[in-house]
Amino acid sequence: MGFTDERIAQLVGSTREEICDLRTSLGIKATYKMVDTCAAEFEATTPYYYSTYEDVSEVHPSSRKKVVILGSGPIRIGQGIEFDYCTVHAVMAFRELGYETIIINNNPETVSTDHDTSDKLFFEPLTLEDVMNVIETEIPDGVLVQFGGQTSVNLAIPLEKELVRRKLPTKIWGTAPDSIDLAEDRERFNTLVKSLGIPQPEGGIATSHSEARLVAERIGYPVLVRPSYVLGGRAMEIVYDDEELDKYITEATGVSPKHPILIDEFLEGAVEIDVDAVCDGEDVLIGSIMEHIEEAGIHSGDSACVIPPQSLPDDVLKRVADYVRKLSLALNTIGLINIQMAYKDKTLYVLEANPRASRTIPFVSKATGVPLTKLAAKVIAGNKLHDLGYKEPVPRSISVKEVVLPFNKLPGADPLLGPEMRSTGEVMGVDYDFGLAFYKAELAAGNPILLSGTAFISVRPEDRSKIIGVAEELSSMGISLLATDGTARALREVGLEVEVVRKVSEGHPNVVDLIKEGKVQLAINTPKSKASAVRDDYLIRRAAVDYDIPYITTLQAAIATAKALSAVKNGGLSTETINTYISNRQHP
Repeated sequence: MGFTDERIAQLVGSTREEICDLRTSLGIKATYKMVDTCAAEFEATTPYYYSTYEDVSEVHPSSRKKVVILGSGPIRIGQGIEFDYCTVHAVMAFRELGYETIIINNNPETVSTDHDTSDKLFFEPLTLEDVMNVIETEIPDGVLVQFGGQTSVNLAIPLEKELVRRKLPTKIWGTAPDSIDLAEDRERFNTLVKSLGIPQPEGGIATSHSEARLVAERIGYPVLVRPSYVLGGRAMEIVYDDEELDKYITEATGVSPKHPILIDEFLEGAVEIDVDAVCDGEDVLIGSIMEHIEEAGIHSGDSACVIPPQSLPDDVLKRVADYVRKLSLALNTIGLINIQMAYKDKTLYVLEANPRASRTIPFVSKATGVPLTKLAAKVIAGNKLHDLGYKEPVPRSISVKEVVLPFNKLPGADPLLGPEMRSTGEVMGVDYDFGLAFYKAELAAGNPILLSGTAFISVRPEDRSKIIGVAEELSSMGISLLATDGTARALREVGLEVEVVRKVSEGHPNVVDLIKEGKVQLAINTPKSKASAVRDDYLIRRAAVDYDIPYITTLQAAIATAKALSAVKNGGLSTETINTYISNRQHP
């Protein structure tokens, strides 16, 4: 009937292990058939396989040294392709080393499932039972879990236990499952970070409603709340008081001993930092330190980021590198690791460490010319970093990663960014000047910045003094300024000519009317917390999306936009090949 061992165990009141052993003792084992990619017109030779329980298998295991690489599975749009890049590059590296490469993945839209990527593809779900069935059939030397993102990493510990239980010789290669769990387990990780003398935000775990309140009160609002072991920041929110916390627990997630939630201090106004590195257990090669353009609180998959950092002083960058090396070695990392940090009030905090591939690996590799995934795969195969001939890159050019957002395809959705990932793709702009690189990235993302026309500005009270420089730059280019009353007063105080426009709640004509009439070419709107303002802000942002007007929802992106306009105004755009920009490519 196609039931899994676990489902049968639930139905008969047994355990998965007992059902698995009974099934195999009866000779009922998975067999594999080749997908007919030629529609029976010709004999298919494409090495695609799917499982069944027939007598004859079309898979013929070889005696070559071989490795199984777990893909990312059919996870959310906008996430799978980055991990798929890592899977494919790992396959390329192991093929170069003479291994037979076997992929387990069931995402039909990825390159890892193309016919010429690996020696064999098992189009199977990424579950313990299905992965073990492939391993029992092929008996590979090693299994790699770190290239498929969180989906494959979650299998590390149960897979290791099952390999031992069934007395199979296959091992999990790369970072050990216990080290992966050490990074994932909040209490164990916090203890490790504390022992290294590295600052981290206050945090806690709650398994009940009352516990959540106590943790939040101890930390102090605002706090970042999320379910444990999330993908893409799903159901992650910033909450500012007890009422919002109660609503989050009741409506968004629920909480129980089996499903705890994580509660962390929210570092409002901090600069977020991402680092991708490769470690061989002795040495660490930092691929790049990335500075997020948006402040902490925007999911890393939605934040524009820049290589190299533009605002962090040298002493902070040295501390970042020091923390990365300490954590990578303390976690006994073999292969890739991604570490996220935040810098605020001269303190550098570590937010989390993931000893696996990250979604920024393709960007870093293209921006620096260093193939991090291939390096990681060769390290996992037993090579040492100092023998592979690569040095930590020092790019001459500046690379900006920007995201592609889907809100024009989602009527009514609020385009405001937050802790939960929304993007469905990403682009890259490269130049020798940050402003020009940012402008190119926005152009590629389908969000071109105006060079003439009218800009509308409405920001939080705490942002009004900070937006003045942006408004001055826009005005210097001959761009007309519109603003709501509070923002307009702040801009007029420094001598800027600003036309006041009504909010939606103040009647007609208002800013949304002007957007609909094509009289606004750029909207800058940072969210306010007052209930009436929240509604006004939403309608402004939504109108900008519906009428194809570039919009900005963070102060940092507005400042970057001003720099981009200044750069284009003063120097104009030029293009070169990426090989010219990335002039420090190093080859072994």
